Amino acid sequence: MSLLSTLNDDMKTAMKAKDKESLQVIRMLKASLQNEQIKKGAELTDDEELTVLSREMKQRRDSLTEFEKAGRDDLATQVKAEIKVVEKYLPAQLSEEEIRQIVADAISKTGATLPSEFGKVMGAVMPLVKGKADGNQVNAIVKELLNK
Repeated sequence: MSLLSTLNDDMKTAMKAKDKESLQVIRMLKASLQNEQIKKGAELTDDEELTVLSREMKQRRDSLTEFEKAGRDDLATQVKAEIKVVEKYLPAQLSEEEIRQIVADAISKTGATLPSEFGKVMGAVMPLVKGKADGNQVNAIVKELLNK
């Protein structure tokens, strides 16, 4: 079943349950996927759907950070609820230990030893963790391991 079909089914369920918050997020996800599909002019692959979902998650995490910095707890609470809905459609997230192992493997494969080789390591790591880990967390782990 495609992601759009899943979203349609979940949208119907949310409508019947009168779950306005989930319904709003599901509609936004569906719209983003359909917009991407229109841009491409063809059906999206699973990888492209994952890219769209990851972008939506990143936007919400960035918003959450900004709202917390500004002391807007009301908006932060709303964004946290949206994040929970988006997480249902993303693959299971990797633990910090799993990310560290992937980064360590990428560092040994690329032969990177200097912090200036950060881009090379990130280029090797990101395709492996796409949609399964927060880019900021991966970024921090790569920097930490390269600075040892």
